[in-house]
Amino acid sequence: MPKNNFVFSKKMKLFTLTVIGVVIGSFVVVSPHKEDSKSISVRTQEEDSKLADSRQQSGMEDTAVQQASLPNLNSMKEQYDKQISDLLKRVSELETGHKKHPAVQFLTYKDKKRILVTGGAGFVGSHLVDALMFQGHEVTVLDNFFTGRKKNIEHWIGHENFELIHHDIVNPIYIEVDEIYHLASPASPPHYMFNPVKTLKTNTMGTINVLGLAKRVHAKVLFASTSEVYGDPEQHPQDEEYWGHVNPIGPRACYDEGKRVAETLCYSFAKQDHVEVRVARIFNTYGPRMHMSDGRVVSNFILQSLQNEPITIYGAGNQTRSFQYVSDLVDGLLALMNSNYSLPVNIGNPEEHTILSFAEIIRNLIGTSSKIVLLPKMEDDPQRRKPNITRALTYIGWQPKVGMLDGLNRTIEYFKAELSHAKRKESFNVYGHSASKKSLDQDLAKFSDIKRHNTL
Repeated sequence: MPKNNFVFSKKMKLFTLTVIGVVIGSFVVVSPHKEDSKSISVRTQEEDSKLADSRQQSGMEDTAVQQASLPNLNSMKEQYDKQISDLLKRVSELETGHKKHPAVQFLTYKDKKRILVTGGAGFVGSHLVDALMFQGHEVTVLDNFFTGRKKNIEHWIGHENFELIHHDIVNPIYIEVDEIYHLASPASPPHYMFNPVKTLKTNTMGTINVLGLAKRVHAKVLFASTSEVYGDPEQHPQDEEYWGHVNPIGPRACYDEGKRVAETLCYSFAKQDHVEVRVARIFNTYGPRMHMSDGRVVSNFILQSLQNEPITIYGAGNQTRSFQYVSDLVDGLLALMNSNYSLPVNIGNPEEHTILSFAEIIRNLIGTSSKIVLLPKMEDDPQRRKPNITRALTYIGWQPKVGMLDGLNRTIEYFKAELSHAKRKESFNVYGHSASKKSLDQDLAKFSDIKRHNTL
């Protein structure tokens, strides 16, 4: 046998013996543990069974969670669908260049008036604008949006008879008009006390600018004065001959005296420059579009009741007020402007209620469990307020028509809708993600965490 073949044969034998040894060794190592292998197999089957049960239970829990979250998902879907529908509608309006406006009366050129409403985006002003637009007149709204909101007049934006000017009446305005309703001024205590000097400037310089405009273009002016010119009255009820009882340096003086000076300006322009003026002394008014945080009696009581918060009354609650619905006020303003009567006229509802009884009426209408809490009296808070409307009835043929319960129910529905809208808006940010409850509560607190005032 050749040498090379012998070496190869020897190597093959060694390899074969090595392989046999490994195989025999594996049997020797494994064979003593045959019983353990069986137990491991049993344990593995048990673990597989438990894992299967766990997966089944987890699947059932996932299904339950999905079913529980289904109403929330459906609610979110409905909100998104509505938002998308509204957006598509607006896009369509922009593409076509047409917006659907409320129907208005057609007036000929001779009958159609050009009317300026200062403060026309506010609570009362926006309702007055609606009435004038429905009559078919050309209406220009001038507002600096301190308390006014575009939301109040957005349904008229784009109408051929409507124009909106973002402007502060403290600065002069130069336009052509036939009539001016001068309503520009903050009217609730928190708002007019926020910047007393600005309140005075609006009622003095602003009124001078309005009367100057009327003088230049020969327009008729109606000035929206207030029952606050009577102060804390010593005469009851208050008629237009009463000069008032006002603290000229008190916290309310910026508004009270501002309106009194504005009335003086109106009649000074009338006597000196023959400007045709009308003066309406407006008493407490309520209704839809009231500012949520204006601090007035009606808005305070309704919001507190709707949110089951304590109803706060400043003083003993025996001070009285007379409340009129906003549509009655608008009718009175229109009647006064179209009349030939130039002296001041009270526009208010002579039905008198104590603040305490009024709070109880609102609480009962809403059906809340809110408690009535009495707090210290506010400085210079009028104790009695009731208009004598004999002059209005005699000279302009006006008297209120809307009953208090009817008006309150309409106003309550408005505030319910506003609160619901605020909650939906704050619950979802612009990306549709849910906000935290803490954040939502903080945002909603702005409607109730205000300085409560129980007077206009």
